[in-house]
Amino acid sequence: MHIAIIGLPNSTKTTIFNALTRGDLETAAFSSGHFEVHSATVDVPDERVDRLSSMFKPRKTTYAKVTYADIAGLAKGVGAGGLSGPLLNTLSQSDALLHVVRAFEDPDIPHSEGSIDPGRDIAIIDDELLLSDQIIVERRIERLQAGLKKGGDRLQKAKDEAELSLFWRLHETLDHGAPLRDMELGAVELKSLRNYGLLTLKPLLIVLNVGDGPADQAIDSLCSYRHRHTTIAAIQGRLEMELAQLAPEDAVEFLAEYGISEPGLNRVIRMSYTLLGLHSFFTVGEDEVRAWTIPVGANAVDAAGVIHSDLARGFIRAEVISYDALISAGNLVAARQKGALRLEGKEYIVQNGDVLNIRFNV
Repeated sequence: MHIAIIGLPNSTKTTIFNALTRGDLETAAFSSGHFEVHSATVDVPDERVDRLSSMFKPRKTTYAKVTYADIAGLAKGVGAGGLSGPLLNTLSQSDALLHVVRAFEDPDIPHSEGSIDPGRDIAIIDDELLLSDQIIVERRIERLQAGLKKGGDRLQKAKDEAELSLFWRLHETLDHGAPLRDMELGAVELKSLRNYGLLTLKPLLIVLNVGDGPADQAIDSLCSYRHRHTTIAAIQGRLEMELAQLAPEDAVEFLAEYGISEPGLNRVIRMSYTLLGLHSFFTVGEDEVRAWTIPVGANAVDAAGVIHSDLARGFIRAEVISYDALISAGNLVAARQKGALRLEGKEYIVQNGDVLNIRFNV
């Protein structure tokens, strides 16, 4: 899972990136003017993995992963000629966008627009992404129309006409100022659009950096921002970055002292996961306890294939127990004695937190 972090210059993107990834990139109060990308892969926090690891005491524990890329600040007007080159490539290859919005005053960090206004800043970036998509869609429509005028193979003509109809629908949505993620698109249509670099089609997580201010109030101010596949969170960025730099035992003490149940960034990481329609199943044993990432709705064969293609190819049955049932039983032996394990076939829809053992023959 790859998520690109975007925002205006001096929007505190790098502060959030450091907090998410335990990094120490410089958070300068100016933009270098150069296109830069910094990436880091982090574990998806999951107490279930911790509990399973304590139960099985494996040689190795592996969490689900998410990669964040910190993109250089997007200045107002950047989408006017259409995004291109490394910037468009980086954004296009991401699975979702995380838009960091500054929601606090700081005289030492000048705002690129001269004042703090989260709603305005969100609209600026939305407009730049929308404009980039409009240019891509219009160019594709022109090419399809030119190709249809030339005539040619009947099957190719029918395919091009269907694609042209889809792109006119995209064009209409963008013309109304709406992101493409608001559209009801089928799986085949979404697959056909995968290589066009349409940025407003991507799920969007908006993270408000409230400084030392109240998070709920900042989110309430954006209650009118309603789009599909969009989530809004608010965190105290500087505090979270400092917390991320602490040793684990010091971080626990810090959280307890301030009455905080968990770092806000843990919640943001899980929200990123959920926004993309993903969840985890587990494999367990003395060698490794591991969380595997699959789309919600994936079946047992899909899950087997994530582990290894041979398991999907030679799939026989999946031995399944829910995480809660395993924890309740205390261990696999007790769970088996209670009859809590069951055998499922190829079409079984794997549930969040299932513990699987794939039986296969190749």
